[in-house]
Amino acid sequence: MSENTSNPINPQQSAAAKFLNWAAIAFLVYLVLVAVSTVSGGFKLASGGSEGAKEIFAFATNPFVALLLGALATALVQSSSTVTSVIVGLVAGGLPINIAIPMIMGANIGTTITNTLVSIGHIRSKEEFKRAFEASTVHDFFNLIAVAIFLPLELAFGILQKLSQSLAHLFVGDADLSLKSYNFIKPLVKPAVGVVKDGLAFFDGKMLGVAMVVVGIAMILFAVTTLGKLLQKALVGTAKEMLHRAIGKGPLAGITSGAVVTVMVQSSSTTTSLMIPLAGSGVFSTKQIYPFTLGANIGTTITALLAATSITGAAAEVALTIALVHVMFNVFAVALIYGTPFLRDLPLRAASKLAEVGSNNKSLALGYVLGAFFVIPGVMMIVAR
Repeated sequence: MSENTSNPINPQQSAAAKFLNWAAIAFLVYLVLVAVSTVSGGFKLASGGSEGAKEIFAFATNPFVALLLGALATALVQSSSTVTSVIVGLVAGGLPINIAIPMIMGANIGTTITNTLVSIGHIRSKEEFKRAFEASTVHDFFNLIAVAIFLPLELAFGILQKLSQSLAHLFVGDADLSLKSYNFIKPLVKPAVGVVKDGLAFFDGKMLGVAMVVVGIAMILFAVTTLGKLLQKALVGTAKEMLHRAIGKGPLAGITSGAVVTVMVQSSSTTTSLMIPLAGSGVFSTKQIYPFTLGANIGTTITALLAATSITGAAAEVALTIALVHVMFNVFAVALIYGTPFLRDLPLRAASKLAEVGSNNKSLALGYVLGAFFVIPGVMMIVAR
């Protein structure tokens, strides 16, 4: 009698393996959140925090320089939420709104660097890197097109400012409502970030900030590389279908889910960064993730609104005005660009072309990150002044 040498799968072992796989994914997602917060905190220490940002913003003498400053400051701080909150405070302190509006638009451009950096975690695999880089840079091109359309219109007609001022005047009576306690992500990752910071205690001052940035980036690279592999195993069958219903079902579902998740975590950088491993591993295409990214653009405006609620007195209305400008800019940009077939496809085409070039020559991809977010804005700002 012959024996069956095959080893049947033990259901209990299979269930245990699935549980461990999902537990590892949950840990790596948490690690990404911690890493992004570590990088953000490190940049704040290295650049002098909000006081340093205020000194940088003092150079804003015209809308074009203000736009570049918004982009550069956000790229350095790795958080449009931080920058827009500072801008709200500066407007409340007397910064002209016509200077603050280009800063807000620049912050939208600068915030896309985080998910582009996360895509670098897939650089060892050409195909994975191409998919991840394309999914990350579609955000870049969308925001660039949005600024190219709305900044000239705003300088000529002041549409966003006028509409936001009218709404702020209607709602300023409720501006003392504070929802800051809604942010549960910050207290969730704060202990882990503290452990990283304590582990680097032999550094101090700005060097501590630099060390945190380096460690944070290393954590991101490790997390996204491992996460991509685990997601390929986990996101099959029912789990994959559930995720597709939330993101891949259609544009409206994608935009809504992107906005909701970003409101919950109060960081578009975090939301979009968590999507990059999904693109890199081939779970979703750039076209499917694209609407989710646009929803993140809308959801991130919650932070400036929350910052505005902390302003009281005579400055409350003007603070709420600039926060509403952020909301209107992102909502109108999504409606116009994504609602117009020709404009809708431009970010996808540009990202696809750049990803093809970057995957064939990875030094050009790295050059794009450094040049687009740091070198070009810095040089142009100096020239403009």
